[in-house]
Amino acid sequence: MAEQLVAQAREKGIELVGPNGLLSQPTIVKKRQRRLTGVDQIVLSLSARGLTTGEISAHFAEVYGASVSRETVSKITDRVLEEMSAWMNRPLDEVYPVIFIDAIVVKVRDGQVRNKPIYVVIGVTVNGERDILGLWAGDGNEGAKFWLQILTELKNRGVADVCIAVCDGLKGLPETINSVWELTTVQACILHLIRNTFCYASRKYWDQIGHDLRPVYTAATETEARARFVDFADKWGRPYPAIRRLWENAWSEFVPFLDYDAEIRKIICSTNAIESLNARYRRAVRVRGHFPNEQAAMKCLYLTTRSLDPTGKGRARWATRWKPALNAFAITFEGRIRTP
Repeated sequence: MAEQLVAQAREKGIELVGPNGLLSQPTIVKKRQRRLTGVDQIVLSLSARGLTTGEISAHFAEVYGASVSRETVSKITDRVLEEMSAWMNRPLDEVYPVIFIDAIVVKVRDGQVRNKPIYVVIGVTVNGERDILGLWAGDGNEGAKFWLQILTELKNRGVADVCIAVCDGLKGLPETINSVWELTTVQACILHLIRNTFCYASRKYWDQIGHDLRPVYTAATETEARARFVDFADKWGRPYPAIRRLWENAWSEFVPFLDYDAEIRKIICSTNAIESLNARYRRAVRVRGHFPNEQAAMKCLYLTTRSLDPTGKGRARWATRWKPALNAFAITFEGRIRTP
């Protein structure tokens, strides 16, 4: 029986024989159990956290006393490729009150190590759930044609209408969004605007700038916001002219935000929708350093995606806070929000 167990494990690239030649009993192998169970789940969980195949192999040796080869780890993670393809082609909801478009940069070794953007689209459903609609690898030429392909794909997967699309001023994106969904309001991401504002200023002034900028994006009307921005620009526009130009260039995509009910503003400006996701992505990417190819990067980000909110508590909290916003959306976008 022991010899058979060892042979079966070796077929999977897993070594159960210890250095003394005796059969070891790792924690993950129960008595009289013929194969390792839970290995796939452990490997996928560790990979989702950004560990390399070598690090995962070392983890099994250190924690469980079992030898799991790099090749076995790679084969296990490759099993999700078909699942990832199905996920990227699954049907979507007909209407999303809000979608967020953002990107994370990963390093890919393609002859030489270079930066590659991976774009993510998050939709907020009419039930208040956050749904990651997909991940797409950019090629450095993210113009109107690139985004038309992505958004048309979403439309073909069932998205007939989007009330608000929140994005970061990518060139040609607002026009492309409206060519796919004519009625969609394109909203500049307030968080990105604020973050980009700080990029142009000395760190010691960030608190002051943030304090002086707050009256602009919390104004009740566009007229009030413009007046507050004039005050802000008079103070900070001279030492940091790029900040003035940043806000002036984004003004047409910023001002729709001011017409919304406070509950809608909370949803658009929420850090939870995109920032927490990006933090998980960045952590996984940072641990890896760089990826051997684009597929490996996409696989890592997908594994991170499928491991989000395992208990469902985050989804439940978000849905609980959604009802006031749903009422505001139903009134603001009358006839376009259809609850199941």
